Formats: sequence, C-alpha cells, structure tokens
Amino acid sequence: MAKNDDHKGNDRISTTLGRETEFNGIMRFRDSLKIDGAFTGEIVSGGFLYVENGATITANVKVGSIVIGGTVKGNVEATEKLEMLSTGKVFGNIRTAKLKIADGVVFEGKCEMIRNPQALNVFSGPVEQLKKSAQTS
Repeated sequence: MAKNDDHKGNDRISTTLGRETEFNGIMRFRDSLKIDGAFTGEIVSGGFLYVENGATITANVKVGSIVIGGTVKGNVEATEKLEMLSTGKVFGNIRTAKLKIADGVVFEGKCEMIRNPQALNVFSGPVEQLKKSAQTS
C-alpha cells in the first residue's frame, strides 16, 4: 500500500462500498476500503479504512489505519494511525498508536494510546532504566 498522507487520494482506495450499499457481516480486506454507505458487523484488516462523511458503521473495527468522516458506533482500534475529520463521530472507545482529531468532531468514549516498544526513544529514559534494559537484553 502506498504511503500517502492525503487521505482523499483515490489511488489509495482499492475498494468502495457505495452510498446506496448496506452490508451486514464480517468484513476483511487487505489494502484499502472506503465506506460511503452503511455497515453493521465487524471489520478486521491490517490495511487502511476510510469512512466517508454520511457513512454509518455499527461495528467493532480493527485496522491498520483509519480516517473517520462519518459515524462509527463501536470500538475502533488502529494499530498505526486514527484520524477524525471535522464531520467524524465515534461512539465507542478508541485505541491507536497515533491520533489526529479535527475541531468539531463528536467523540463519546475512552482513548488508549498504543505504545510500540520498538519505537520508544532510548535516549529519553532515565540512565538507571537504560542500564537495566541493557542487562536483561
């Protein structure tokens, strides 16, 4: 999947559920998915999910990264990044490594930040802690 910070880039979206689409069940995908319509169930992927303004998702979501411009009712986990646009609404808990929230979003739930041990800066820790870590490795 191309690394592109432009969340509206069509080259990043490989599959779209259109505005007239309603889907119930378990959704799995590899690269990217854009939802314009309604989805109920569960979404699981290591890829990128884009929830368009006007879309409604009633599901627990676990993806690599997600941009939310519509409504999500359920818990959301994004192992890489979660971005909420100004039109985004989340009614549930979120868990992510990176979080970006625009002004005007609606968020009712708890937020937990995922800490990636490989991404921690070893130079920011206390010296004694670094010594202990080096001895156990």
